[in-house]
Amino acid sequence: MLIFSGHLAPALAKEVMVGSELAGKCPARDIPKFRGGTVRLENDLFVGTDQNYTSGVGVTLVSHDISGKLRAKCLPAPVWLHAQLIQLLNPGFWADAAEPAVTQNVVAKFGQSMYTPEDYSRSDLIADDRPYAGLLYVGLAWNRRRLNEHLDGEVLDTRELTLGIIGPWSLAEQSQKVVHDAIGSNRFLGWEHQLRNEPALQVALDRKYKEFRGTGAILPGFNSEVIRSVGVRIGNIETSATMGIEGRLGWNLPNDFGSYPIRPGAENRPPSVATRLGRSAKAALYGVHFFGILEAKAIAWDFSLDGNLFATSHSVKRRPWVAQAVIGLSMQGTAAGHGYRLAVMRVHRTKEFEEQGVGQTYGSISLSVEF
Repeated sequence: MLIFSGHLAPALAKEVMVGSELAGKCPARDIPKFRGGTVRLENDLFVGTDQNYTSGVGVTLVSHDISGKLRAKCLPAPVWLHAQLIQLLNPGFWADAAEPAVTQNVVAKFGQSMYTPEDYSRSDLIADDRPYAGLLYVGLAWNRRRLNEHLDGEVLDTRELTLGIIGPWSLAEQSQKVVHDAIGSNRFLGWEHQLRNEPALQVALDRKYKEFRGTGAILPGFNSEVIRSVGVRIGNIETSATMGIEGRLGWNLPNDFGSYPIRPGAENRPPSVATRLGRSAKAALYGVHFFGILEAKAIAWDFSLDGNLFATSHSVKRRPWVAQAVIGLSMQGTAAGHGYRLAVMRVHRTKEFEEQGVGQTYGSISLSVEF
């Protein structure tokens, strides 16, 4: 639960925001260093269409795992400020940070999303179709992985702050023109009607649950697993509440919390259980699995449908409920001492606004590397 109070400053210094002036040099384990990264590309051209959510690109960097309470002097300034904001909004997030069954990491993300109507050839405002819209954003998040005896399993909690720009400064128009010219596709002619420039802000709170299955980087042999999720997003990018479930089946399942398409929210590369037990987390062995995701979302605001928050703009009649289904294949392995993971998926989404003829389908591909 989010709690806002002017009396939390002492708690920031006293509780988990451990900026101890008495601390000596920072141990390596307390200084965030990037351990890996992920590149994601989504596009409806993968399924032969070019409309609605038409393109998404995301680049994510994930830190090594950090155990115990945070030390202010060991964190880069943006990471420390972000941690302070989380503590202000969600004071209990680090309440159990000293417990041995808790590990965490830091996630940094950069991305761009773009949206267009169906008819590329019209240069006038298409009042009954989705607005032209673009979003350029950066995000910073904490992932915390812990055992939960009450649930008889593991929990991954994520808190993320996303900042960005909506409108022409998102460079969505220029990006689409470069790509369409390169592949010989038609240019969309109505970008002059896109949403206006506007700062973008979103706070995301996510939780995933799963059964505790072991302490290694993989679940060896042939296995299946179910992962449940809930999430809340607040801001002028999106304000929504989400519930979902993922099932996966295959050989040498990675001991993480599943797969998903690009969304405002953190990269799902959780701390390793091996780190929690004082061992080095090694790259996953070769493995392959199929996965499916079902998700339902209640939406109170979506900039790509509701338009600008701080100015008058084109908008459509957004539906308050949206469902999404994902099917995909994920493969992981090692090469030259590094771990790799490739995931491809097909996403099916129900109608998002009343004027929309049918739901949307698009493809997603991601490549993750352990440095």
